[in-house]
Amino acid sequence: MINGRVFLTRAFAPEAIQRLRDEFSEVDVWEPYGPPTPAELAQRTAGCIALVTMVSDRVDAALLDAAPTLKVVANLAVGYNNVDIAAAAARGIVVTNTPNVLEETTADMAFALMLGVARRVVVSDADTRAGNWGLWHPTLWLGNDVHGTTLGIVGLGTIGSAVARRARGFDMRIKYTGRNRQPETEAAVGAEYVPNLHDLLRQSDFISLHVPLTDATRDLIGATEFAAMKPTAYLINTSRGDVVNTDELLAALQSGGIAGAGIDVTAPEPIAPDHPLLKQSNLVITPHIGSATHATRRRMAMLAVENAIAACSGGLAPNAVGLAP
Repeated sequence: MINGRVFLTRAFAPEAIQRLRDEFSEVDVWEPYGPPTPAELAQRTAGCIALVTMVSDRVDAALLDAAPTLKVVANLAVGYNNVDIAAAAARGIVVTNTPNVLEETTADMAFALMLGVARRVVVSDADTRAGNWGLWHPTLWLGNDVHGTTLGIVGLGTIGSAVARRARGFDMRIKYTGRNRQPETEAAVGAEYVPNLHDLLRQSDFISLHVPLTDATRDLIGATEFAAMKPTAYLINTSRGDVVNTDELLAALQSGGIAGAGIDVTAPEPIAPDHPLLKQSNLVITPHIGSATHATRRRMAMLAVENAIAACSGGLAPNAVGLAP
């Protein structure tokens, strides 16, 4: 038994919570549906040795200073831009994430968005439910083909390559760009490397973003990039909302600069219910559900729990992204 308290900022898979109860002397779970406020988060984290966070929980130096006994921050996500890694390392706190369990599920979501926006699934569903089906006509609800088109992938990592594998089944031409060329992966999925982002944008019918949020990728897609895209092209984003400039995405959708977009992430999150993006019929938007399947969320929860247990029991956390010096 590990002598110490762990705080979970949301309730998740019961079997994962039970695993914590089997290992830690005290387990504190935030039960309300909404997240704890920064003050509540600091209060509940004080005195803990482990903190299990969601990507929406901001873990900064001030929070870490309020928890001098903390040993690990186990983030329930692949991304960890919500955690100040340098501040954690300076205080001897390990930060972990949950990689290699949600890639296929997120790739499914990217393809769902691609099909949903190009084939106008959402808008035609809404029209049908509103009683607007009416008589069949050959010009109603026309969308665009996905099969046989060119897919440009920005970031051919584990999720990007999973999307590429799906694209092969649609006979799509697959191109990609990224910080580094990946010959083995491009050979495996049949992708062509394009060194320049703007060249990739000009050549693609669909652009799918799969990059982490860093200083270099913040606002990666803005007015200049939308201008480089075909007016018949679609943008798909299942990475992070801040990778795309929200105002300039809206302008591109409103002006017809691009045909449409499918996004699972926004900046900020959640998006305001009166935001003008929500009025765009050429946009499919979902509330950050890329990994939201029963099986994947269970795997993520168990991995975050095992990371916390390992870091607090003297072992090496299997998915450490920020190690103490």
